[in-house]
Amino acid sequence: MTDTSGGRRNKVARLVDEYDLDGVGDELEARWTATGDDHTSLRDLAYEFNRELVESRLDETGVRLSARELDAVVRSLTGDDVAAADRTQLRRRLEREGVDVDALDCDVVTYQAVRSYLQDHRGAEYEPDDGDRATTAARAIGKLRGRLVSVAESKLRGLRKTPALTLGEFRVLVDVSVLCTDCGSRYGVADLLSSGGCDCEATEPEE
Repeated sequence: MTDTSGGRRNKVARLVDEYDLDGVGDELEARWTATGDDHTSLRDLAYEFNRELVESRLDETGVRLSARELDAVVRSLTGDDVAAADRTQLRRRLEREGVDVDALDCDVVTYQAVRSYLQDHRGAEYEPDDGDRATTAARAIGKLRGRLVSVAESKLRGLRKTPALTLGEFRVLVDVSVLCTDCGSRYGVADLLSSGGCDCEATEPEE
Protein backbone atom coordinates (compact mmCIF):
# COMPACT_ATOMS: atom_id res chain seq x y z
CA MET A 1 0.00 0.00 0.00
CA THR A 2 1.39 3.43 -0.85
CA ASP A 3 0.84 6.96 0.34
CA THR A 4 0.04 10.00 -1.79
CA SER A 5 3.72 10.71 -2.40
CA GLY A 6 4.09 7.44 -4.29
CA GLY A 7 6.27 5.79 -1.63
CA ARG A 8 5.49 2.86 0.59
CA ARG A 9 2.83 3.70 3.17
CA ASN A 10 4.09 4.31 6.68
CA LYS A 11 3.66 1.18 8.82
CA VAL A 12 2.28 2.95 11.88
CA ALA A 13 -0.25 4.89 9.78
CA ARG A 14 -1.41 1.63 8.18
CA LEU A 15 -1.79 -0.07 11.55
CA VAL A 16 -3.75 2.84 13.01
CA ASP A 17 -6.28 2.34 10.21
CA GLU A 18 -6.28 -1.47 10.27
CA TYR A 19 -6.76 -1.66 14.04
CA ASP A 20 -9.23 1.23 14.09
CA LEU A 21 -7.12 3.14 16.63
CA ASP A 22 -8.87 6.50 16.31
CA GLY A 23 -7.10 9.26 18.19
CA VAL A 24 -3.89 7.31 18.77
CA GLY A 25 -1.96 9.32 16.18
CA ASP A 26 -2.89 12.61 17.83
CA GLU A 27 -1.96 11.19 21.22
CA LEU A 28 1.45 9.99 20.01
CA GLU A 29 2.19 13.39 18.52
CA ALA A 30 1.01 15.31 21.59
CA ARG A 31 3.09 13.22 23.96
CA TRP A 32 6.24 13.26 21.84
CA THR A 33 6.21 16.99 21.11
CA ALA A 34 5.39 17.94 24.71
CA THR A 35 8.18 19.46 26.76
CA GLY A 36 9.50 18.90 30.26
CA ASP A 37 7.91 16.15 32.31
CA ASP A 38 5.08 15.78 29.77
CA HIS A 39 7.47 14.63 27.02
CA THR A 40 7.44 10.89 26.23
CA SER A 41 10.36 9.20 24.49
CA LEU A 42 10.00 7.40 21.17
CA ARG A 43 10.90 4.08 22.80
CA ASP A 44 8.16 4.44 25.40
CA LEU A 45 5.67 5.50 22.72
CA ALA A 46 6.57 2.46 20.60
CA TYR A 47 6.01 0.18 23.60
CA GLU A 48 2.63 1.71 24.39
CA PHE A 49 1.59 1.59 20.72
CA ASN A 50 2.49 -2.09 20.58
CA ARG A 51 0.48 -2.65 23.75
CA GLU A 52 -2.54 -1.04 22.06
CA LEU A 53 -2.10 -3.35 19.05
CA VAL A 54 -1.84 -6.48 21.16
CA GLU A 55 -4.80 -5.55 23.35
CA SER A 56 -6.93 -4.76 20.28
CA ARG A 57 -6.09 -8.08 18.61
CA LEU A 58 -6.74 -10.06 21.78
CA ASP A 59 -10.10 -8.30 22.22
CA GLU A 60 -11.07 -9.39 18.71
CA THR A 61 -10.46 -13.02 19.61
CA GLY A 62 -12.07 -12.77 23.04
CA VAL A 63 -8.84 -13.31 24.97
CA ARG A 64 -8.67 -11.58 28.33
CA LEU A 65 -5.31 -11.10 30.04
CA SER A 66 -4.26 -9.27 33.17
CA ALA A 67 -2.19 -6.11 32.77
CA ARG A 68 0.91 -8.06 33.80
CA GLU A 69 0.24 -10.83 31.28
CA LEU A 70 -0.41 -8.27 28.55
CA ASP A 71 2.91 -6.57 29.24
CA ALA A 72 4.63 -9.96 29.09
CA VAL A 73 3.11 -10.63 25.65
CA VAL A 74 4.31 -7.25 24.36
CA ARG A 75 7.82 -7.83 25.72
CA SER A 76 7.81 -11.28 24.18
CA LEU A 77 6.89 -9.96 20.74
CA THR A 78 9.42 -7.14 20.88
CA GLY A 79 12.19 -9.35 22.28
CA ASP A 80 12.60 -7.39 25.51
CA ASP A 81 13.66 -9.28 28.63
CA VAL A 82 11.67 -12.48 28.15
CA ALA A 83 13.28 -15.90 28.51
CA ALA A 84 12.98 -18.22 25.51
CA ALA A 85 10.95 -20.77 27.48
CA ASP A 86 8.49 -18.12 28.66
CA ARG A 87 8.19 -16.74 25.14
CA THR A 88 7.38 -20.19 23.79
CA GLN A 89 4.81 -20.79 26.53
CA LEU A 90 3.08 -17.46 25.83
CA ARG A 91 3.05 -18.13 22.11
CA ARG A 92 1.46 -21.57 22.52
CA ARG A 93 -1.15 -20.22 24.89
CA LEU A 94 -2.17 -17.46 22.46
CA GLU A 95 -2.27 -19.87 19.52
CA ARG A 96 -4.58 -22.17 21.47
CA GLU A 97 -6.86 -19.15 22.01
CA GLY A 98 -7.00 -18.56 18.25
CA VAL A 99 -4.58 -15.62 18.06
CA ASP A 100 -2.48 -15.35 14.88
CA VAL A 101 0.82 -14.76 16.66
CA ASP A 102 2.84 -14.59 13.44
CA ALA A 103 0.68 -11.75 12.13
CA LEU A 104 0.89 -9.94 15.45
CA ASP A 105 4.64 -10.43 15.49
CA CYS A 106 4.86 -8.74 12.08
CA ASP A 107 2.70 -5.83 13.23
CA VAL A 108 4.66 -4.70 16.29
CA VAL A 109 6.69 -1.57 15.57
CA THR A 110 10.10 -0.18 16.52
CA TYR A 111 10.77 3.27 17.90
CA GLN A 112 12.27 4.15 14.50
CA ALA A 113 8.92 3.41 12.86
CA VAL A 114 7.17 5.68 15.36
CA ARG A 115 9.69 8.45 14.68
CA SER A 116 9.15 8.09 10.92
CA TYR A 117 5.39 8.23 11.44
CA LEU A 118 5.56 11.38 13.55
CA GLN A 119 8.16 13.25 11.53
CA ASP A 120 7.54 12.13 7.94
CA HIS A 121 3.85 11.21 7.97
CA ARG A 122 2.49 13.82 10.40
CA GLY A 123 5.16 16.51 10.02
CA ALA A 124 5.71 16.73 13.79
CA GLU A 125 8.96 17.83 15.40
CA TYR A 126 10.14 17.70 18.99
CA GLU A 127 11.45 21.04 20.24
CA PRO A 128 13.16 20.86 23.65
CA ASP A 129 12.29 23.41 26.31
CA ASP A 130 13.65 26.79 25.17
CA GLY A 131 13.68 28.29 28.65
CA ASP A 132 10.62 30.50 28.14
CA ARG A 133 8.41 28.93 30.81
CA ALA A 134 5.23 30.80 29.81
CA THR A 135 5.57 29.78 26.16
CA THR A 136 6.39 26.22 27.15
CA ALA A 137 3.34 26.06 29.42
CA ALA A 138 1.06 27.51 26.72
CA ARG A 139 2.34 24.97 24.20
CA ALA A 140 1.88 22.05 26.61
CA ILE A 141 -1.66 23.11 27.55
CA GLY A 142 -2.58 23.57 23.91
CA LYS A 143 -1.39 20.09 23.07
CA LEU A 144 -3.28 18.58 25.99
CA ARG A 145 -6.39 20.42 24.83
CA GLY A 146 -5.92 18.96 21.35
CA ARG A 147 -5.48 15.52 22.83
CA LEU A 148 -8.69 15.86 24.84
CA VAL A 149 -10.60 16.92 21.73
CA SER A 150 -9.20 13.98 19.77
CA VAL A 151 -10.04 11.41 22.45
CA ALA A 152 -13.55 12.82 22.94
CA GLU A 153 -14.22 12.76 19.19
CA SER A 154 -12.95 9.19 18.95
CA LYS A 155 -15.17 7.98 21.80
CA LEU A 156 -18.23 9.75 20.42
CA ARG A 157 -17.66 8.35 16.92
CA GLY A 158 -17.47 4.87 18.43
CA LEU A 159 -20.66 5.34 20.44
CA ARG A 160 -22.43 6.79 17.42
CA LYS A 161 -22.11 3.40 15.75
CA THR A 162 -24.10 1.78 18.56
CA PRO A 163 -27.65 2.19 19.90
CA ALA A 164 -26.19 4.04 22.90
CA LEU A 165 -25.91 7.39 21.11
CA THR A 166 -27.75 9.24 18.36
CA LEU A 167 -25.58 12.06 17.00
CA GLY A 168 -25.25 13.82 13.66
CA GLU A 169 -22.10 15.49 12.36
CA PHE A 170 -20.39 17.16 15.31
CA ARG A 171 -17.41 19.07 16.64
CA VAL A 172 -15.94 18.85 20.13
CA LEU A 173 -15.15 22.26 21.64
CA VAL A 174 -12.87 22.62 24.65
CA ASP A 175 -12.48 26.02 26.32
CA VAL A 176 -9.79 26.22 28.99
CA SER A 177 -10.26 29.31 31.15
CA VAL A 178 -8.72 30.53 34.40
CA LEU A 179 -10.78 32.40 37.02
CA CYS A 180 -8.88 34.37 39.65
CA THR A 181 -11.03 34.22 42.76
CA ASP A 182 -9.19 37.21 44.30
CA CYS A 183 -9.87 39.85 41.64
CA GLY A 184 -12.69 38.08 39.80
CA SER A 185 -11.01 38.31 36.38
CA ARG A 186 -11.37 35.47 33.92
CA TYR A 187 -9.00 34.71 31.06
CA GLY A 188 -8.40 32.11 28.46
CA VAL A 189 -5.14 30.35 29.30
CA ALA A 190 -3.31 31.76 26.27
CA ASP A 191 -4.50 35.31 27.02
CA LEU A 192 -3.50 34.99 30.67
CA LEU A 193 0.00 33.81 29.84
CA SER A 194 0.54 36.39 27.11
CA SER A 195 -0.67 39.24 29.32
CA GLY A 196 1.58 38.20 32.18
CA GLY A 197 -1.10 37.92 34.83
CA CYS A 198 -4.60 38.79 36.02
CA ASP A 199 -6.05 42.07 37.33
CA CYS A 200 -4.93 41.59 40.92
CA GLU A 201 -2.14 44.19 40.71
CA ALA A 202 -4.49 46.77 39.19
CA THR A 203 -7.06 46.29 41.95
CA GLU A 204 -4.67 46.31 44.92
CA PRO A 205 -5.55 49.15 47.34
CA GLU A 206 -3.11 52.00 47.72
CA GLU A 207 -1.31 52.30 51.04
